[in-house]
Amino acid sequence: MRMSRLVLPGMLLIAGCEQDPIVITGPCTQEEIDLGYCDVPDAGTASTGGDGGDAGAGGQGGAGGDTHSSLCSGQCAPPAPLGWFGPALLWFGPPDAVPDCPADAPTLGYEGFADLQQPPLECATCACDPPEASCTLSTDWAATSSPSCPGDEPGTVTTSFAAPDGWDGACTAANAIPADHLCNGEPCVQSLTIAAPSVVTTAACTPRLDVPPPVPRLDPWATRARACLAGAYTACDDATTCVPSAPSGFTTCVFHEGDDADCPEGYAVRHLFFADVIDGRDCTPCGCGDPTGASCSLMASVYRDAACTDLLASNVVSSSVPFCVVTPPGVALGSKSAVIVAVEPGACAPHGGEPIGELRPSAPSTFCCIA
Repeated sequence: MRMSRLVLPGMLLIAGCEQDPIVITGPCTQEEIDLGYCDVPDAGTASTGGDGGDAGAGGQGGAGGDTHSSLCSGQCAPPAPLGWFGPALLWFGPPDAVPDCPADAPTLGYEGFADLQQPPLECATCACDPPEASCTLSTDWAATSSPSCPGDEPGTVTTSFAAPDGWDGACTAANAIPADHLCNGEPCVQSLTIAAPSVVTTAACTPRLDVPPPVPRLDPWATRARACLAGAYTACDDATTCVPSAPSGFTTCVFHEGDDADCPEGYAVRHLFFADVIDGRDCTPCGCGDPTGASCSLMASVYRDAACTDLLASNVVSSSVPFCVVTPPGVALGSKSAVIVAVEPGACAPHGGEPIGELRPSAPSTFCCIA
């Protein structure tokens, strides 16, 4: 069968008598040339191709070597190296001005923060519940031969009118002094002294929070950041990547998890953002100092008879000072009784409730951007 050949620029048609032509497009392969399907054009007679120069001077014509770039509606940027994400459109600024992702880069690829503030932690006020205290009755009662108080002049004779050990204040005739009892020729009873009762702390102060702690501030960041990604990327003819043009306020960047990466070539401006914060703040625990200001008082009564029925005198005796009262000279001190009327446990100075520690950024990411 005889075959005829027709050579067209960039295309080869092979026609036969009984079959449809076989169409071969594009440059001929070596196998097609060896089989005689293609003629090899002379260097000076190859077909021309548009405005890209003649074929003998450098291949096919077209758009002058910028075909892929002319198809990129955005910008051509260096591709993201291995281990990096992007290129992406990065925005960062105040939290109340965060924009939506642009229409041609609608996917939110990253959201983070920067410029961590250190607002002081407001701790609750520490206070102390009062301690527990009890009043111990004094057993040291005495008559003196002095006609004035406090009955400690030189030559004064003191006669014990003491209550028994462990006295609970009930009526007692212990150490009674009869009427007209003489001491050195003078009445032994001309004044009566009672030692101050003692107040005893039985339980320390208990610390407490005076007010509930305030709600902590939830957003301590002064800067928000977000990176937006295109749905798909195409290549420019110089092996760069076609990415959407950066709108006002955005910049083109690649990003990498961690804070120890050096910026790749073409992305010289470095930014560091964080995804989280570790709150290392706390308040010192509340505590209480030793109790101070405790006091108590009792009603002390003295009687002429031994059964606490013939009252001679009744007075309030405080734990702050001893008590002394002038009596009729030579009066009988037959019995006594005492009743605790008040116990003031005192108070403790609170301490603690001071803020300590700080906020620390965590989960960093490095962004490197086109200058």
